[in-house]
Amino acid sequence: MGIIGTLASIGMAVGPPLVYVDQAASIIRKRDSSGFSKDVCGVVIIANIIRVFFWLGERFELALLVQSVLLIISQLALLWICLYYTPLPAPGIAIGDEEEADELLDHEEEEIKPSRPFNFWQWPRLGSYLEFLAGLIVLLTITHVILGRFKWYIGTLGFVALSIESTLPIPQFLSNYRRKSCYGFRSSTLAGWLFGDMFKTGYYFVRNNPLQFKVTGILTICWDLAVLAQRIYYGAAPPHKVVLEQEEEEM
Repeated sequence: MGIIGTLASIGMAVGPPLVYVDQAASIIRKRDSSGFSKDVCGVVIIANIIRVFFWLGERFELALLVQSVLLIISQLALLWICLYYTPLPAPGIAIGDEEEADELLDHEEEEIKPSRPFNFWQWPRLGSYLEFLAGLIVLLTITHVILGRFKWYIGTLGFVALSIESTLPIPQFLSNYRRKSCYGFRSSTLAGWLFGDMFKTGYYFVRNNPLQFKVTGILTICWDLAVLAQRIYYGAAPPHKVVLEQEEEEM
């Protein structure tokens, strides 16, 4: 592998996790995670956990395995930041009144989000997410021990992992659509998605990675372009509700 190939592999490994640094910094700076969908974290974490098990059956490039591990770690950190800076649903709630705040927050989210079985990936505490992910890892481990020797299982695992990954922009697309605004979603994150996915897809073809990577790379680019269209149409102005809250605080 030449110097260009080595640099490309390093970029593939560390580039995608770095895309979310500015998004995390923006949330911390504003102390507000509204506008960024936590489902994005869920898609990335779940897809890459499954991709690690895919690697155990089909040893694709090490750079892509390192990328998966770094993405899992970075998205867990971003998820924690999103939960920590979830805005309180009403003024006058003390920081210590966590149960009351959680109940009010859940009530407010029900008004703007479709209901999900078991309130999936909308839990108020990080522990609930970690419990789910631990259960997923245990399930995949057991399944891999039983079926890991079969090529059809490994191939299916790869398609599942990368099909989930290809839906990455969809939660943000739906969040923007419901709010009729891209407020809170950083342009740098969108640019990282679009140019990163274009680079990744080209890399998959040049390096002749498994078909699963190529197909899902193309699908992801299509969704990136859909979010870009929203950014152009909606702009970055805060939604009406946020404007009213800011005016009330000033009064």
